[in-house]
Amino acid sequence: MEKKAILVIDADPHWEEFRLRLQKSLAVELIQVASETRGRELLLQQQHFFLVVALSESLSDPGLTGLITEIKQEAPFLPVFITSRRPTVDGAVAAMRRGAQDYLPSPLTWERLKEVLSPYLRNGKELCRLSGGKGEESGARPVITQDPVMLQLLRMADAVAATKATVLIQGESGTGKEILARYIHAKSDRSQGPFIALNCASLPEGLLESELFGHEKGAFTGAIMRKLGKFELAQNGTILLDEISEMHPHLQAKLLRVLQENEIDRVGGRHPVPINVRVIATTNRNLQEAIQNNQFREDLFYRLNVISLNLPALRARRRDIPLLAEYFLQRYAKLFGKGAVKFSSQALSALENASWPGNVRELENAVARGVLLAQGNQVYPRDILAELQVETPAAQPMARVKPEKPVTLREMEQSLIFQALDETAGNRTHAAKILGISVRTLRNKLHEYRSVPFPEAKQSSQVA
Repeated sequence: MEKKAILVIDADPHWEEFRLRLQKSLAVELIQVASETRGRELLLQQQHFFLVVALSESLSDPGLTGLITEIKQEAPFLPVFITSRRPTVDGAVAAMRRGAQDYLPSPLTWERLKEVLSPYLRNGKELCRLSGGKGEESGARPVITQDPVMLQLLRMADAVAATKATVLIQGESGTGKEILARYIHAKSDRSQGPFIALNCASLPEGLLESELFGHEKGAFTGAIMRKLGKFELAQNGTILLDEISEMHPHLQAKLLRVLQENEIDRVGGRHPVPINVRVIATTNRNLQEAIQNNQFREDLFYRLNVISLNLPALRARRRDIPLLAEYFLQRYAKLFGKGAVKFSSQALSALENASWPGNVRELENAVARGVLLAQGNQVYPRDILAELQVETPAAQPMARVKPEKPVTLREMEQSLIFQALDETAGNRTHAAKILGISVRTLRNKLHEYRSVPFPEAKQSSQVA
């Protein structure tokens, strides 16, 4: 794991007195530079894991449009603290507008520095927050993280939860957008009210309008009675519009009016119905591109984008992989009645180095599969996912080695089968699964190879 550090962009020598205390008390390295140029280089090199950045107001341009803006463009959730020897209200306002986490009088005391850093130094187990506060039996799922980006995002969620502000959550599929939405609902004063979720991509336009706004009896063929829509069902609570980018433009216009007027019109209705609902929308698409392609209304985007939360992909928060994997392991071991199971070191390494294009959802499915397939009290790489894509450090391209003589298909097939048996400790069932063939086919192939002796590693294997 990378060593934690804070980056100080300030020529003031008083920071030096904190160096040893930071290392001994908090295991944090202090990296101080005297110029914005050098600070920018360190941030771009990404050779350190920075908890926070402390930027001197004296080094910034008057409008704070320089480095702080660049930091927020490259790392939106990296906390930036502006320090000032002559703090002013105008300076504080400018700093906060540019995205600073706080505006601090300088020089800082040791107690104040510890207070600033403490939220970013918590143990991962302390950061397992139940979205709902009622346990998983109520449908709540935990937000488990020790990643600085996620911690900052949760702090933002905590800050906006108590308001009625509309929230737009963006991120790749499987990153946990609905879980974050439930977390915001649970932290709000609407937590005792309903939380209603609707996937906008799952229904055609006609049905989606009825699902959202409801309809009156006789509004269309088959409407034999009045039906309340999701907005009315979410009264005094929260409605989640999942995959909002898939909503038809006609409904986008109606939704815009709902957000502006706080009332809905049922299909076939004569009078508007007032509502008191907090709206949270999610998307895995780039809405700015959708606007340019005339696939999403710009005015609706700005109405939804009052508070914007961008969930990072799992590959960008690798420190969370062991925590999430352990949580899923315990959860599915209990669910499947498997007793005490744990990851082998090889399995944990494979999880930490996998690419996870499906993000947390893919990790959860892989661990669930591993728990199901584990034959003992340990989960091995072969149990998790045969096709697990593992990222390796950048290396020189492997030179193609020309064999001394051509390899026949039979020889290649035989080599692959022996390799699969070796990797599975001779277990024919698992080897067949890796090879994508039936156990019977594998058995027949081994009969064909009787004349070819097994290498010593295979002879000592227990064949299932």
